[in-house]
Amino acid sequence: MTYKAYVFDAYGTLFDVHAAVRRYSDEIGKDAAQLSDIWRIKQLEYSWIRGTIGAYKDFWSLTEQALDFAFEKVPSADRSTRQSLLDAYWTLDCYAEVPAVLAKLKADGAKLAILSNGSSDMLEAAVKSAGLDELLDAVISVDRISTFKANSAVYQMTEEEFGMKAVEISYQSSNRWDVAAAVNFGFRTIWINRTRQPDEYRDFSPAKVVDDLNGIID
Repeated sequence: MTYKAYVFDAYGTLFDVHAAVRRYSDEIGKDAAQLSDIWRIKQLEYSWIRGTIGAYKDFWSLTEQALDFAFEKVPSADRSTRQSLLDAYWTLDCYAEVPAVLAKLKADGAKLAILSNGSSDMLEAAVKSAGLDELLDAVISVDRISTFKANSAVYQMTEEEFGMKAVEISYQSSNRWDVAAAVNFGFRTIWINRTRQPDEYRDFSPAKVVDDLNGIID
């Protein structure tokens, strides 16, 4: 079955969230990978907490706060890399298969969009840096409604953007919690399980589980 629109999570799905730390891993030191993992975990945790209690702060602010926590947690990491890491987050590498997959879906006539917790300016910079701006019909940030995934109101923005119902939209994410929320909302959903994580939400199963975006068009 083909869908009228394909909507993608951004960070971890299209863009490699660990690319920034990898660029400066030698300078950071031996615990660079640990720093990167903590940075990502806290970035997400802060969004969940603020979304739950209704205390919105844009995702860039949370990204900065999460990195500061990661440096506190990993004292071996060289703090002089902080600004370089933050700068690099604006131009994260996209995964290798992303441009070709988006181009194929667009050529088939589908509408394409990003739906992300990322702030509008973060997403604009990342999309442009990766050369995806000509392929996407919309880049939808939670800035519009000042809350975060997994609030159903976030997913509803895609229906409003394209004038479509949830059942006409395929939603793709590498984050299993995001997939669960999208399934609950009513999307046909694909889990991009790049690191082959175990399934945490079996009562909110995706339509398909794939290793990367190529699985969408296979």
